[in-house]
Amino acid sequence: MRRNLSIMTAFLLGAALSGTATLTACAQEEPPNPPMQTWSFAGPFGLYDPQQLQRGFKIYREVCSNCHSLNLLSFRNLADPGGPEFTQAQAAAIAATFQVTDGPNDQGQMFKRPGKISDNFPPPFANEQAARAALGGGLPPDMSDLAKARSYDEGFPWFIIDAFTMYDAQGPDYIHAIINGYVTAPAGFSQPPGTYYNEYFPGHAIKMPPPLHAGQVQYTDGTPETLDQYGRDVAAFLMWASEPKLDERKRLGFQVMIFLIVFTGLLYFTKKKIWHDVERHPELNQPHAS
Repeated sequence: MRRNLSIMTAFLLGAALSGTATLTACAQEEPPNPPMQTWSFAGPFGLYDPQQLQRGFKIYREVCSNCHSLNLLSFRNLADPGGPEFTQAQAAAIAATFQVTDGPNDQGQMFKRPGKISDNFPPPFANEQAARAALGGGLPPDMSDLAKARSYDEGFPWFIIDAFTMYDAQGPDYIHAIINGYVTAPAGFSQPPGTYYNEYFPGHAIKMPPPLHAGQVQYTDGTPETLDQYGRDVAAFLMWASEPKLDERKRLGFQVMIFLIVFTGLLYFTKKKIWHDVERHPELNQPHAS
């Protein structure tokens, strides 16, 4: 009996140590949190920078759109206030450079035509199966809400600080970090076939090859053409794509706060005016004897 208990104790202890080692190994593989960046749209009073959004759109158009869709956005949104703020003519010209599937025609067939300003951005592949076949089994996510869908756990006390500062740009932080996170795998890391090492991607093995390199996209406004700047610009554009009414929402919220402050003041002084005589002559508020 004692021998059996010793064996059982040793087994349980070994299992506990093995589980602890496994948890430790998993914790070591957890990616670090993306560095917090400075964004023009962060915080309660932050707004989008139209010039940055135009640069970010240029990156999406020339690089990202080859694999990633933008299904929830239409070309007319490019001319909306609070966005890239292209003119209507510029947005229509951009739409015309895309081929959109339309139909059926009189013969019952689908056909391609130049895009119109009312069209949504066309996907780069006809369907999910075509995308997987072209990209070795991988399925690139739609970028319409990517900046809102991606986030990370900052831990204590940062999530409390963010609640007070209203910082909600973890998604752009993550996108910027992924773009700049391609580094050489450390010694001993088992790299799965067909993947690339990324410092900030969960598991560090990502199928997407490095999408950008310095000097790849030409800017016309003198902005540095560095990988870091590319990451900032396309992350800002994707944040706008995920929340195109952010500027409008913040302006409306600010106006509501001013209204509530003024309304509270009016209520206070109205109360003081109505109850002035009662507070000055409390005997008037006494019930009369029958």
